[in-house]
Amino acid sequence: MVLDGVDLSVSAGEVVALLGANGAGKTTLLKILATLMKPTRGRATVAGADCVRDPESVRRAVGVLAHGAYVYEDLTALENLSFWSEFSGRPAGAETLHGALADVDLAAFADERVRSFSAGMRRRLGLARLMLSAPRVLLLDEPFAGLDARARKWLEDRLAAFKERGGAVLMATHSFARDLGTVDRLAILAAGRIALDVPRGRIDADELRRLYALHTEDAL
Repeated sequence: MVLDGVDLSVSAGEVVALLGANGAGKTTLLKILATLMKPTRGRATVAGADCVRDPESVRRAVGVLAHGAYVYEDLTALENLSFWSEFSGRPAGAETLHGALADVDLAAFADERVRSFSAGMRRRLGLARLMLSAPRVLLLDEPFAGLDARARKWLEDRLAAFKERGGAVLMATHSFARDLGTVDRLAILAAGRIALDVPRGRIDADELRRLYALHTEDAL
């Protein structure tokens, strides 16, 4: 059993970083909250909707950034965003699509096929697609992976603005310091359970590393 007795909540206007070793269940938890997997027992809700009983309401509320970019290589950057917006039932106009690309510094590559993009560029395109959906909740799996310093700053600013508007963010990450600028709470997932859940301001990076090592070693 990957998850066993996980008890975790994320409030509106809050960013929670979920840390854990490979195989701890971070991605599994995100998939359950995104309605991509069904829990064998227990209950999960997002924006007041049950993930099993009302998955459509959950999907309308969440934006998901998986570890991979999951973009179409044979389409251009602009075609990727246009296709996704049509498929999601929220078609966006050309100005909105071009603005989304400009936000992630891809405006100059709007008409280039994604197969020529670097990993970081694909990641940024995935971020542009995510923000187009105007979600209430963000589920992010290693969101800073593959981003350069400028794109990292862009994402930090967007997350800060998102939570100021009352959005909720659950972010799985391996980082202990660099990617935690917008984080309000830190949670460590070990042995299928939440082993630690503390406000970020109550713990420094060295203590977090010590506790992470302690809990992940205990889970082996």
